[in-house]
Amino acid sequence: MTTDAHDPTDGRLVVPPDGEHDRALVGHVHPPGWTNPEPDGRYNLVVVGAGTAGLVSAAGAAGLGGRVALVERHLMGGDCLNVGCVPSKGLLAAARRAADVARAGEFGVRVPEGVTVDFPAVMERMRRLRADIAPNDSAQRFRDLGVDVYLGGGRFTGPDTLEVGGRTLRFKKAVVATGARASAPPIPGLDGVDALTNETLFSLTELPPRLAVLGAGPIGCEMAQAFARFGSRVTLVEMGEHVLPREDPDAARVVQEALARDGVDLRLATRTVRVARDGDEVVLHLAPAGAGAAGADGAATTVRADRLLVAVGRA
Repeated sequence: MTTDAHDPTDGRLVVPPDGEHDRALVGHVHPPGWTNPEPDGRYNLVVVGAGTAGLVSAAGAAGLGGRVALVERHLMGGDCLNVGCVPSKGLLAAARRAADVARAGEFGVRVPEGVTVDFPAVMERMRRLRADIAPNDSAQRFRDLGVDVYLGGGRFTGPDTLEVGGRTLRFKKAVVATGARASAPPIPGLDGVDALTNETLFSLTELPPRLAVLGAGPIGCEMAQAFARFGSRVTLVEMGEHVLPREDPDAARVVQEALARDGVDLRLATRTVRVARDGDEVVLHLAPAGAGAAGADGAATTVRADRLLVAVGRA
């Protein structure tokens, strides 16, 4: 389960599939050729991590007249811009339109049979919107706000010093706002199937005919419903008795009924015993949540999918 950005041999930071809008995004939030400033004196505040919390901290402190340094090793904007709020809501908006068309007959609106979702176009639109929003979180904007932006990995070298890109920053206070990553549950075989997370899902260019989703929390439910509306056959696996196990049961029931209406195959109170690759397919070996490791009660089942999305939470 790799991240959605990496350094190729020429040193650029790449967001797959590295199209026009992906390169425009990177041009704002990790611009090629960016020159880090030379530290001059002690900063009032050093912020490590340019996601939502880090950006707000840096902008607020600079607005109050503080000398601020902002350090980011990957993409400014963090999860929200790059692999969270913005891309997910772009997909949900498209999925909602697809559902409206599919159910138009209920309102007396006749839609020709055979209408389909152009998934590559959906993803292209999402990437364009993300690139259009990126200037708000860009390195240039924060430099214009008076923040010294350092692109690179930071490392604390003392109680009041941090090293980044060969430069030592001295500071009075520091904010560590490095965020979270997608959790990888300890399921045998999971590391051998190239599973998707929210950090890689938005790099897809083709709709998986069959999508399995582990975890019926907010991310799992959102993406299960969206991909079902796009035309994937979606199986959603959750160990709890209902979706959104941390939410109010009555509210969760509303979501669960909506997922079922959209054709999501719900496997509740179900545990993933093991995951395997069989040719081009991902095979999930499932058992009731209370069963033994091999599903000893005889109720073990398998689900086959083209891709697997792991959405069991954040770490």
